[in-house]
Amino acid sequence: MTEENKKQAGAQRFGLYLGLATIAMLFTALTSAYIVRMGAGNWLFVKMPFQFWISTAIIISSSITFYFAKTSHRSGNISKYRMLVWLTFILGIAFISFQYMGWLAIAKTGIYIDGNPGGSFIYVISMVHVVHVMLGLVLLSIVAIRTSIKSYNPDHIYKIGLMATYWHFVDFLWIYLFIFFQIKFF
Repeated sequence: MTEENKKQAGAQRFGLYLGLATIAMLFTALTSAYIVRMGAGNWLFVKMPFQFWISTAIIISSSITFYFAKTSHRSGNISKYRMLVWLTFILGIAFISFQYMGWLAIAKTGIYIDGNPGGSFIYVISMVHVVHVMLGLVLLSIVAIRTSIKSYNPDHIYKIGLMATYWHFVDFLWIYLFIFFQIKFF
């Protein structure tokens, strides 16, 4: 990797960490607002539908597949890398699909986004998270397409590492939110 590429990689890494810090602050604010509003009364605790449990298992699986994709790229096994990146992408789509089915299941219980604040927060926070997963899918598809049409370049591992950091962060964020939604604070 040339000196210029190293500087560019450092700038990209800094930009990624700055973005992750911003996302973390956003979700810290949303979950803090959830707790404060819960204490104000008129709160309905929403039981997470089984679709959210399934989506949690799916997103954990997607982190595992992306981890192995990165290690496959590092070892030069590009066909395995490509297959695992596309599998991660498919798992991301499945995660979003099960989130949507979870929202429908919540709605079937009579809890809507414009109803009780307990339900509204679940919808809004999980939808904001899905937007971040969708951004990850866009970036993941760019990585997958580039590696599918271009020849192998071992110097691209740092870009794959950046993508892996974002993907694992978004996955961890959902696990945090899912556990958070299970806790009754008051």
